[in-house]
Amino acid sequence: MLKRPDREVVTVREAEGLRGLAGGAVHLPGDPLYDEARMPWNLQVDEHPAAVAYPADPHEVARVIKAAAASGLKVAPQGTGHGAPPLAGRLGDAVLLRTAAMTGLRVDAATRTARVDAGVLWGDVVARAGKVGLAGMHMSSPGVGVIGSSLGGGVSWYARQHGLQCSAITAVELVLADGTFVRATDDQDADLLWAARGGSGGFGVVTSLEFDLLPVRTAYAGMLAWDWQEARRVLTAWGRWTEDAPESVTSVARIFQVPDVEWLPHQLGGRKLVMIDAVALGDPEAGARAIAPLRALRPEIDTFAEMPAADIAHLQLDPQEPTAVYANSVLVHGLPADAVDALVDTAGPGSGSNLLFVELRQLGGALARPSPREGAMDHLDGSFLVLGVGLDVGTGWNAVRADATRILDSLSPWTSSSAYLSMAYEAAARRGWSPTAYERLQRIRRSADPEGLFVQPQRGPDH
Repeated sequence: MLKRPDREVVTVREAEGLRGLAGGAVHLPGDPLYDEARMPWNLQVDEHPAAVAYPADPHEVARVIKAAAASGLKVAPQGTGHGAPPLAGRLGDAVLLRTAAMTGLRVDAATRTARVDAGVLWGDVVARAGKVGLAGMHMSSPGVGVIGSSLGGGVSWYARQHGLQCSAITAVELVLADGTFVRATDDQDADLLWAARGGSGGFGVVTSLEFDLLPVRTAYAGMLAWDWQEARRVLTAWGRWTEDAPESVTSVARIFQVPDVEWLPHQLGGRKLVMIDAVALGDPEAGARAIAPLRALRPEIDTFAEMPAADIAHLQLDPQEPTAVYANSVLVHGLPADAVDALVDTAGPGSGSNLLFVELRQLGGALARPSPREGAMDHLDGSFLVLGVGLDVGTGWNAVRADATRILDSLSPWTSSSAYLSMAYEAAARRGWSPTAYERLQRIRRSADPEGLFVQPQRGPDH
């Protein structure tokens, strides 16, 4: 076992009281499976928690919580660990509670609802719902956990017509800091349901969610791609197109320096491209008419077709295996020609950027309007979400971060004061909600967890 600082040795002793819990699936530093157990999906984060526990059900969750509190340790729930970076450096005195073993999933075709346990991935929901002609408001990668992404808001391919995934939540079951079980609905413990709709967590360990599904069997969807030398022309035209695009269409544009890896389509590998992905709900012919102005830009690659809703989860070609990645984002109001110029100058040809891609997600539509279902997050304050994503290609993470910062800072004249924290790992927590919602969320967290047992999912408001 590696030599540890004195404080870390003390923490290990405190964590010894957790052995035997969660069916024995508790790993402490020095244990054979500890290093494997602590790793999140985002391998950029190298965290060393006091212990890692894999509970199989809510009762084991409660036992771990009580034992952690009795030992003076904190608790940090985590599903897949896609959003692990905000927890970096904050888990040395915490039990990392991994929920991957909690995989219960039920789809009710009659009521068009799903019930998922804390370890369920979006790919599981998409496949099950697709068999009965339904769709969930899933993220761009099927490997993302349902619980974490839903608590954080959830921007899906159906978002411009149907809003945030968190607004689809109808019930939440969780274990509080004192080990008690709660089922929160609009009629019972409604504050906790309000917090679950976009509040990101920090008020308990969510063990199950129930949410509405959409009656979507197929959609008109695909990808258009050009050499990145066309980025200025394509993005300028796309920005104008988004101003009048129907709410039934959600699109994403990217400047993509595609790695030469076998899991990507061979015609993309190793190329530098500007790409537009889109999903159009409803009549396929109407979808084709909607994207016709983009096709008129003469893409090299055009994959648009009617496809099963279950296939849309794989549209954006996100990596499925754990990956070391840096990501950060801003919300922007509009995409005028000057903003496109700033983006291309810092991320496109000749920029020197080493980022894997810079992505612009089209917002607006239902995302711009407060949801009829009240929640901590009920809309997004911006027309586009601009996301910079980078891998360490030998330059080091500081260089990756500098590239992303330079690109996002170039858009500052158009940047919103709000942030979408699920994709803005360095933003202050207060920017994720309106001032009123933030204060209410903090009150709910203090009421549910008066001793501060749970590690908050974001850093403090002024970090």
